[in-house]
Amino acid sequence: MIFSDVNSLIMVFIYGVFASAISFLTVYFAMPKAITSLREKGSIVQDYHKPERPTIPRPAGPILIIGITISLIVIYLLTFNEKSLAILLTTIIAFLVGYIDDRKVMPGWFKPVALVISALPILILGAYDTNLNLVFGNAFIPLLYIPLILIAIPVIGNTINSIDVLNGVASGFILIACIPLIISVYIFGSIEVFLASLSLFFGTIAFYKFHKFPSKIFPGDSGTLLLGAMYGAIAITGKSELIAIIALLPAIFNSFLFLSSVKKIVEHRKITARPTFLTDDFKLGASKDKKAPITLLRLLLVDGPLSENELVNKIFKLAIFSSILALISIVIQYYFVMGGRI
Repeated sequence: MIFSDVNSLIMVFIYGVFASAISFLTVYFAMPKAITSLREKGSIVQDYHKPERPTIPRPAGPILIIGITISLIVIYLLTFNEKSLAILLTTIIAFLVGYIDDRKVMPGWFKPVALVISALPILILGAYDTNLNLVFGNAFIPLLYIPLILIAIPVIGNTINSIDVLNGVASGFILIACIPLIISVYIFGSIEVFLASLSLFFGTIAFYKFHKFPSKIFPGDSGTLLLGAMYGAIAITGKSELIAIIALLPAIFNSFLFLSSVKKIVEHRKITARPTFLTDDFKLGASKDKKAPITLLRLLLVDGPLSENELVNKIFKLAIFSSILALISIVIQYYFVMGGRI
């Protein structure tokens, strides 16, 4: 991102504050009303990891999409750039895919296949660069890049969906992983994508207040898929694909372990042998059932049971570590790809 003068920098700052405020304030003030409304409608699920088994409203996806959509529409009206429009459309389609699954449990293949559709706006609007930024240079892959986009959005969307297993994990993980992504987009991407990344970050901050341990609301598939798909769309349109992958490594590792152990695409809610179990004092332990899928949680519990909050903190530490690696990669890429010049 190149700023020709101070006025350009001031403009980006003003637009950034505006986009961030819209996303944050909409989600922050609308979420309590959504929590009350969902309870009244009976849209609740039990939180089985708590001794009292509280009922938690679900999904938060509709409020997230309202806040982020308004923010992205404003960004588009300010810039009229196809990249912000592509991110908006990708996010909305991913939300709709998740919302369908929230209303009715679909087959395991539904989400990854349907999410391919959410990647199409990026291709149709040409909101991507065929030069893939690597750590020590870049690769020109015009034909290969198209299928990579169609794969990337479903993979990242389902990756965030798969790690949504404990209070605050999905939203907290996205927040941590957003830090290197925002910095990378600022350096290698465009103003429009940078503004969109702020919309995602601040909307998620507002949501995290209600999703963190102990959760007052769950995101549902509509929430996790829109967060993952938007993160992926920002990475692609902001020339930060590799940085995003490095920042998401623990979540990607979790998805890989799950798929390699079950050996097929299956809806998580249909898994009969659970990877973890609850102890009498409501700690989580690693299942000894050979039929249970291997997951990141199960590996983290090998040394013994942990409370939910302890386990959440361990996952966040892994997310921080991978984000630090992503930040290091940005520094290396900055000097090798751009010669140290923004």
